[in-house]
Amino acid sequence: MAFAKFMAQIPGRAVRIIAGVAIIALGLLVVGDIAGIIIAVIGVAPILAGVFNVCLIAPIIGAPFSGKEAMES
Repeated sequence: MAFAKFMAQIPGRAVRIIAGVAIIALGLLVVGDIAGIIIAVIGVAPILAGVFNVCLIAPIIGAPFSGKEAMES
């Protein structure tokens, strides 16, 4: 549960947004071609998760999906 609480706080959200930007940059600048575009599109998911304060892997580890719910528990 500590992981879910960290991800719901400002530093965790920032980590997801920075990771998303890094994945997009990796896809577009390093990989290139169609594979790079696919990687860049995948990089949008962590950015949106950080902006909307949800944790996409939380259900897998048994934590709440919503950041608000994670902070309350």
